[in-house]
Amino acid sequence: MTATLRRATIEDADTVSSLGARTFTETFAHLYPTQDLETFLAYAYGLERTRNDLADPAKAAWLLEDDGEAIGYALAGPCGLPHPDARPEHGELYRIYVLKSHQGGGRGSILLSTALDWLEKDGPRPLWIGVWSENFGAQKLYGRLGFEKVGEYRFPVGETKDLEFILRRG
Repeated sequence: MTATLRRATIEDADTVSSLGARTFTETFAHLYPTQDLETFLAYAYGLERTRNDLADPAKAAWLLEDDGEAIGYALAGPCGLPHPDARPEHGELYRIYVLKSHQGGGRGSILLSTALDWLEKDGPRPLWIGVWSENFGAQKLYGRLGFEKVGEYRFPVGETKDLEFILRRG
């Protein structure tokens, strides 16, 4: 594997924004009406939101690159999941995506372990992840890492409301 990992900076906002929209579309576009998908992409992966995330000292993002091309990324920070036990001082893995053409070979694992290590850099604390109820592969992976389902909520993608599971470790 020739991929390299680095911490994303505000100067990477265009790359992170477009990579986020591309990876989400690759993975989930078939589930949504066009208008719902477009509304969600503009909100979730818009340039202004991405810049704000990258400028926030409480959050961290990493880019996985292969020969200078961004092929994946992760974003983590304070927990904001809608669960009565969730607190901002807890950590949350917000996003972890790798382009389909580069999946396999441990690339996602590098992003995941880096983000989880960063979330616990000041010591162990509860960690949270929201995962789509039908993403069985991710649920299995997170289960192997000690995450357990503790709740669920409706995640809006435009007018569509997906069932999202809330997972916690610690």
